[in-house]
Amino acid sequence: MSKLPNKRSVTIDKHRTSISLEEPFWDALSEIAEAEGKSLAALIGEIDKSRGEENLSAAIRLYVLGRARKTR
Repeated sequence: MSKLPNKRSVTIDKHRTSISLEEPFWDALSEIAEAEGKSLAALIGEIDKSRGEENLSAAIRLYVLGRARKTR
């Protein structure tokens, strides 16, 4: 498995953007979205709205980390 970021394009609120994340983060984010009954784009949109000035990729990583810590 590559440890390099994988760039994907996502549409958030009718706005197309590219996000670079390592594959384990993409996998975890997809699992979270599925568990919540949301599309990946909808979950990313929620993270985007709550991130403030933080970089979106960093905000997603921190969101995934926070969810992992809650499940311990």
